[in-house]
Amino acid sequence: MNYVKLGNTGMRVSRICLGCMSYGKPKVEPWPDMLNWLWTLTEADSRPFIQRALELGVNFFDTANVYSIGESEAVLGRAIRDFARRDELVIATKVNGPVRPDVNGRGLSRKAILTEMDNSLRRLGTDYIDLYIIHRFDYETPLEETLETLSDLVRSGKARYLGASSMFAWQFMKAIGLQRANGWTTFVSMQNYYNLLYREEEREMLRLCQTEGVGVTPWSPLARGRLARPWSEEPPTNRAQTDSFAQKLFSQSVDLDKPVIDRVNELAKQRGLAPARLALAWLLHKPVVTSPIVGATKTHHLEDAVAALSDHLSPEEVVQLEELYQPHAAPVGFA
Repeated sequence: MNYVKLGNTGMRVSRICLGCMSYGKPKVEPWPDMLNWLWTLTEADSRPFIQRALELGVNFFDTANVYSIGESEAVLGRAIRDFARRDELVIATKVNGPVRPDVNGRGLSRKAILTEMDNSLRRLGTDYIDLYIIHRFDYETPLEETLETLSDLVRSGKARYLGASSMFAWQFMKAIGLQRANGWTTFVSMQNYYNLLYREEEREMLRLCQTEGVGVTPWSPLARGRLARPWSEEPPTNRAQTDSFAQKLFSQSVDLDKPVIDRVNELAKQRGLAPARLALAWLLHKPVVTSPIVGATKTHHLEDAVAALSDHLSPEEVVQLEELYQPHAAPVGFA
């Protein structure tokens, strides 16, 4: 495993981050406007993946208060207690998504952030979060209210660093500008949607992160598994049938995505690699990318992700992978 600094910080993270969205069955029934979390793994089925990630040298784990309505955090916290030493790991969790159906059960108000930080700490069984991330931009809360509250969390010791996720570049730079102008703790990472099927982030966001020294930790680096298999192979899994967010994410881009997926599989066959390894190798060769967030529900998912660290692409192979890309609209749920 390789380790790199997260942006301009002194904190080092593994080049692969284990995303824990798939872990833990919700303890309550999701309400109508929630994502359907019924496809997630039980705690017993989740724990071996966390343990294996630790064995492979992964020290960076990502979850969120909204994943399985908090149960993902709880499963991760118990696994860390049993398999690792807390201070040797970097734990990231997120805030904004709906965790209760009441009007204050979501968003980035001071009330919501302070409440959800305490809930996340309790579920994770820790007294601090290494990287506390705003899950999306909140259009209904004054940005200054959100940023000052986040800075207060760092001063209190409950959060070590702050990150953001999936927003427009102007929103991210405006937030960083306000943080600097007011002497508030600044964002050190951007968790954005970036992979071979969606490269719009190359236009502005990645350039912004590179010039400002912000670490980049892409989510869904394999496009919900679409870059891990031939186009014709749709897995008959519970998630494939019930993950409504994934269905919305790709519903408008089928004609644009198929040629890229076909090219990934062609080149992977030539190289004798799994398509997932090739797609991750492409992402890892981007200098601005710190640590892709990889989900794992089968053992080979982790093995392939770590193996991709050693897969080098020639300039010609990079061109082959990139040349068929066509511009995409921002996906549903992006911002």
